[in-house]
Amino acid sequence: MTKIGLIKEGKLPADNRVSLTPAQCKWIHKTSDSIRIIVQSSTTRCFTDREFLMAGVEIREDVTDCDILLGIKEVPVEQLIPEKTYLFFSHTKKKQARNRKLLRAILDKQITLIDYECLEHEDGQRIIGFGFFAGVVGAHNGMMAYGNRTGTYQLDRVYKQRSFRELIHTYFGLRLPKVKIVVTGSGRVAHGVVDIMNLLEIVEVDPDEYLEKKFAYPVYTQLKGTDLYQHKIKKNYSREHFHLHPEQYECKFLPYAVVSDILMNGVYWEQDVPRLFEKTDAQQEDFKIQTIADIADDADGSVPINLGDQPIEDPVYGVDKKTLEKTAPYLASSIDIMAVANLPNELPRDASRYFGEQLIKYVFPDLLSGGSDIINRATIVKNGKLTGHFEYLRDYVGEKQ
Repeated sequence: MTKIGLIKEGKLPADNRVSLTPAQCKWIHKTSDSIRIIVQSSTTRCFTDREFLMAGVEIREDVTDCDILLGIKEVPVEQLIPEKTYLFFSHTKKKQARNRKLLRAILDKQITLIDYECLEHEDGQRIIGFGFFAGVVGAHNGMMAYGNRTGTYQLDRVYKQRSFRELIHTYFGLRLPKVKIVVTGSGRVAHGVVDIMNLLEIVEVDPDEYLEKKFAYPVYTQLKGTDLYQHKIKKNYSREHFHLHPEQYECKFLPYAVVSDILMNGVYWEQDVPRLFEKTDAQQEDFKIQTIADIADDADGSVPINLGDQPIEDPVYGVDKKTLEKTAPYLASSIDIMAVANLPNELPRDASRYFGEQLIKYVFPDLLSGGSDIINRATIVKNGKLTGHFEYLRDYVGEKQ
């Protein structure tokens, strides 16, 4: 019997998502005699303890007898249970300074860490994540911010709706001005953004047409890798080569900044990936973008004027076009930035359901049958030792190469 524990979220502010919903736990118990789900009691989870109990799931505080522990956000060091297998988003693969102590503790406590972010197919495509709902919420918030800025329409907050279905109902009858929106990226985040564009009946046009024409109705265009990047010398784009050598590429985004009102950014960014534009570009008179929803949310990343996160309750701030300093939002002299790290928390029940479906379909079979190449590639630490794929983190955690 394998015991799987759904741990309560310890990082503050508390995350309200969960890896498996009550209905999914019930289904697992019904279809497998070899798995038992235990839920650690929590008062902040989007599904209550009572909902899990009604689904026949055991609720308790102590989960030390569980074999596998599932969380969402980083687990506080003091809450880590030695010699267990954990799955959560550790945010350590990019050597994030804030989580160095966490990874060091995982090594010291002989823990096995499988990071959701690192679960990938052989071609590098992410298997599991909350990106779609980050895109949905981020796109809504970006449109809300532009409406607040211009006064041409008004959108309510996502978290006031009980579900994605209820959110869709808030769009009925909404009339948008002739806005031009550029969407970057091609992954789950971008898929969520495009869903909102279509639900708002914003017309999609191809990139060339978007650059050349004026429209009497709201339009958007989506820029994928081949639209955004080109080799500095060869002037072509190869997805595989780009991911291996991003420093050899340059970004072609800037012409879109001259004709767009809103940027919805869903580009995954790492240090060597070219930024969409430079800070000095945002200071120019012809930089037309007024609202940026940086859904990928990397401070000083693909959107270099992202100055950091905002909480869900206050998601938008301004950046002065001359000084590039943070201001109040919606000022004539500023560009508005929507940057929130935990966007899916505004639709936590839908996001958790979506995440759990992926977990059950793509991860559980391999995880419970002894592993696979996919699981191995996502295992940052195994029994207190960095695995081969993550040897580059040795200096990050203070180990000699």
